[in-house]
Amino acid sequence: MSWLDRLLGKNETSGQTAKQRLQMVLIHDRADLPPGLLEVIKDDIIAVIAKHTAIDTAKVEVHLEQDTNENRLVAEIPLLTARARKNGAGGK
Repeated sequence: MSWLDRLLGKNETSGQTAKQRLQMVLIHDRADLPPGLLEVIKDDIIAVIAKHTAIDTAKVEVHLEQDTNENRLVAEIPLLTARARKNGAGGK
């Protein structure tokens, strides 16, 4: 379910949710990543990027995606605006 669907109030069925969870399990297995490694990678990415620019650490997402022939590690890192930095938002 996309963020737009959630915003518009469209609900997923339990079957769709189960299918997405199974896909994530299969992607993790095929990528041969031990449990917990994704969280360690996420923490490292946050630490490195936060040294150089202001980010919203609470909203950082790191996940695996599977394309036809490859697995990809995808990081979504929201940058803070100048206004948010002045207000002190987004720190660890």
